[in-house]
Amino acid sequence: MHDKTLFEKLIAREIPSDIVYEDELAFCFRDIQPQAPVHLLLIPKTPIPRIAATTEDDKELLGHLMSRIPIIARQEGFEESGFRVVINNGPDGGETVPHMHIHLLAGRPLQWPPG
Repeated sequence: MHDKTLFEKLIAREIPSDIVYEDELAFCFRDIQPQAPVHLLLIPKTPIPRIAATTEDDKELLGHLMSRIPIIARQEGFEESGFRVVINNGPDGGETVPHMHIHLLAGRPLQWPPG
């Protein structure tokens, strides 16, 4: 048995979060350190350490997560104005929690390059 990640504790309701979407495979909540006016984290309920650790067996789950993005964008009101989707991988990629997650950033014009 491994120690639960922060995100596993959020899914289990051991730590409170501002949930914006949930289904049997996915969990989406507001980031507590937002980098934009809207900063959501969409995570699989199955713990996968990072995108580079996914396998062929994860493609259905990954497709499910990606298909939730427009639903969440529409629900939260940023589908039309635009948004950015980011997945960090490893220390140089900015990964801080070893549980794959998708950042949804919106609510202001986002610059390029991102940093």
